[in-house]
Amino acid sequence: MTRSDLVEELAARFGQLTHRDAEYAVKTILDAMSEALVRGHRIEIRGFGSFSINRRPPRMGRNPRSGESVHIPEKRVPHFKPGKALREAVDKRTREMEEVARG
Repeated sequence: MTRSDLVEELAARFGQLTHRDAEYAVKTILDAMSEALVRGHRIEIRGFGSFSINRRPPRMGRNPRSGESVHIPEKRVPHFKPGKALREAVDKRTREMEEVARG
């Protein structure tokens, strides 16, 4: 699902929302989440999952072309951990779809 798919779904589910309002709502939520992660905050959406920042320590890597060692600096990367309800829902739906596909 892409961002535009999410906007379309939101506009379709809530008839009182115009496409522009749905687009603004999605943008506002994603911007707020991004800003919270940049500030180092953790985001928890019950039943869905949590977003946090993981630290990747500096390390030595290799340039695949020349083979020489290259220093890779420390990075902070976003991390998503699905909640129990999401994991169970995905597992259940995946199993149901596999059973339908088998016949």
